[in-house]
Amino acid sequence: MFENLVESGSHKEDLGRKGSFLLGTVAIYAVIGITLLVFSIMYAPAFLESQDLDFITLVAPVPVPPQAQPEKHEEAKPQNEKQNVDVRKELIADVSESRVAPKEVSAKASDIPPVRRGVTTILGTESSNAAAPVAAGPGSGLGAPTGPTRVNIAEEPPPPPPPPKPRAPISGGVLNGKAISLPKPAYPPIARQAHASGTVVVQVTIDENGSVISAHAVSGHPLLQGVAVAAARGARFSPTKLSGQPVKVTGVITYNFVAQ
Repeated sequence: MFENLVESGSHKEDLGRKGSFLLGTVAIYAVIGITLLVFSIMYAPAFLESQDLDFITLVAPVPVPPQAQPEKHEEAKPQNEKQNVDVRKELIADVSESRVAPKEVSAKASDIPPVRRGVTTILGTESSNAAAPVAAGPGSGLGAPTGPTRVNIAEEPPPPPPPPKPRAPISGGVLNGKAISLPKPAYPPIARQAHASGTVVVQVTIDENGSVISAHAVSGHPLLQGVAVAAARGARFSPTKLSGQPVKVTGVITYNFVAQ
């Protein structure tokens, strides 16, 4: 079996060729990479110079100072430029006017200017001279005062006297005999069946005209109190007077019920 073996030769030459090829390929790629790197470094400044770059700077806004509010000036009161009369706090005659006697003699000069001759003068709260004076009426050296006319207000009439206070009701006791009209209560059937009987006392209040304005039972059988109160409300009495004035009266009305 081992007579036909073929002895293989050495692979040293084949491995040498492959190693040379690999080394050459690596060298070629290295040269190309270095060339591209050098070219990019040299070309980068020229490329940046050709670019039109804008530099933007962020600047903080300038603070705006607060505006001062305009001062409110009080509006000047309009002056009457066409004032045609003199205004005086008090009518004081000029020293040259002998027809008017001064109120008092004093060494101190008055701060109110005197009335000008031949100029209409009125009384006011301040003293001023007219810009276009109006001549006073004839025969008046002090001018014609045209100030406000005094109005006499009559005294108010005294208030009317207050109405008399209503008097408290007076007690009238048993009022059966004082009634003008005293209806009789009906005997209720339910009370007849229960054989209810006895006296029912109803307290009433009578107004100034003699009419019953309130009524309520104070004693008696419960089955008979309702009809007794209803009958008392329909009663009529003569008005009761005290010192000539009608007054209210309180009292009681009694009703006697007999079993049927």
